Amino acid sequence: MARYRGSECRLCRREGLKLFFKGDRCYTEKCAFERRGYAPGEHGQARKKHSDYGVQLREKQRLKRMYGLLEKQFRGYFERADRMKGITGSNLLMLLERRLDNVVFRLGFAPSRNDARQLVRHSHFLVNGRKVNIPSYTVRKDDVVELREKSRKVLPILDSLETVARRGIPGWLELDKDNFKGVVKTIPTREDITMPVQEQLVVELYSK
Repeated sequence: MARYRGSECRLCRREGLKLFFKGDRCYTEKCAFERRGYAPGEHGQARKKHSDYGVQLREKQRLKRMYGLLEKQFRGYFERADRMKGITGSNLLMLLERRLDNVVFRLGFAPSRNDARQLVRHSHFLVNGRKVNIPSYTVRKDDVVELREKSRKVLPILDSLETVARRGIPGWLELDKDNFKGVVKTIPTREDITMPVQEQLVVELYSK
């Protein structure tokens, strides 16, 4: 499967937003976005005028990269959101938030979504007592996401849990840190998603 192999920090600078690919490093002065908060490349600091299409495309790229998806995967989520009742943009965000790799990240078991994706693929987690190694698995209300017994001494996971207070846990999730498990208390709403995203621009882009 295709994947991006370049500098992850360049993506944050390109999108003008911290995407937290490097975990704790993103909270320190070493963060490349903090040191050079402008687009990469020779003309990164030049003023640019974007067309309406350019603004919409940039927002789509930002959201896609935030969750680490390829174009085909992201388009699939949009089409699924469009078929659901309610507002398409909000539905899209809620579907992305309910991905298992995102839930693992939000609960603090991993410092970034990329790390969470790898942990899920390596079968470190159970959902309702059953092994799930599919990062795109969609969690539901009352699902219990639990770290497997044999994985509870993995140092990167323990280190990430120690810093979870700095990132915070969304209100729609509940973490039982002592027992290495989290519960999906409810399906997330648009109000629960505090990232600076204008999902309506994505809807407008795909609706053309």
